[in-house]
Amino acid sequence: MRNWIHYLPGVVLVVIALAAAQVATAADFKILNVSYDVTREFYQDLNPAFAAFWKQKTGDTVTVNQSHGGSSKQAQSVVNGLEADVVTMNQPSDIDVLFTNGRLLPANWATRLPNHSVPYNSTIVFVVRKGNPKNIQGWDDLIKPGVSLVIPNPKTSGNGRYSYLAGWGYALKKSGGTEQSAREFVMKLFANVPVLDTGGRGATLTFANRSIGDVLLTFENEAASIQKNFAGDALEVVVPAQSILAENPVAWVDRYTQRHKTEGIARAYLEFLYSDQGQEIAAQHYFRPKSQAILDKYADRFKPLELFTVDDVAGGWKQAQQVHFADGGIFDQIYQPNK
Repeated sequence: MRNWIHYLPGVVLVVIALAAAQVATAADFKILNVSYDVTREFYQDLNPAFAAFWKQKTGDTVTVNQSHGGSSKQAQSVVNGLEADVVTMNQPSDIDVLFTNGRLLPANWATRLPNHSVPYNSTIVFVVRKGNPKNIQGWDDLIKPGVSLVIPNPKTSGNGRYSYLAGWGYALKKSGGTEQSAREFVMKLFANVPVLDTGGRGATLTFANRSIGDVLLTFENEAASIQKNFAGDALEVVVPAQSILAENPVAWVDRYTQRHKTEGIARAYLEFLYSDQGQEIAAQHYFRPKSQAILDKYADRFKPLELFTVDDVAGGWKQAQQVHFADGGIFDQIYQPNK
């Protein structure tokens, strides 16, 4: 007994050392996903799925924190020092600005992941009151007198810019459409907008909770979320025959991932969006997945429609920003807030 007790301190030290070694092989990480404001519920589901995947693959624990707001405001917050490990935006220009205004990532960030770093898409649809009392079927119905629209501000919201460009593109592509007729169309469109919220979720709350407006223009995934989480069967979704392809690019932010030593996890997190599991979760939240197999599986919820691109109707995002949304651009020229 004395001999056993004599060696006990050494045994304890060995056990402690082994336990410490096991702890050292696993780690806890936190990353921040800075996103636009109608992706909350999607990432609330995706984040634990990725954490479980990463735990099984590496033994490490990862917590994904979220930040949401208007896409352009979020991008500027990152430029101003919000240390995002990843950004998941609704237009490439809001990631380009991280290079042009902050050198936070390389200019060729979009080439680092498949499909120009776009794992899923959306489009702009219409949400109307139950029974569709204004009989809204397509874009021309939105500019009729007496129809009140809710659209977020194109100066601060990607949702708003896509809504504006969807209207512009519809008018431009109509038989006989010209830039002048497109300009007149968006002028009439925004003449029916009594208030501009700064972001898509703010517009949702204005329409669904405050009961302002006859029609909300928003992303397809947000329209589905409204029905599920806000208003039940009090609202209906109208999918127009033509609308715009809303691409949702993602990137890891090199300066901050290097500082946080999270680049590998951040990249894996974004790559997870392209996996079958990530694509499945995207489809469940009404984002149109890039995977054709997953898209076919959910064909009943994604109505076919003619989709045109920002390149088609506005020469790409850089030109769209300069021509339409910069200070003094076409939007400033045509929008006259209600006094």
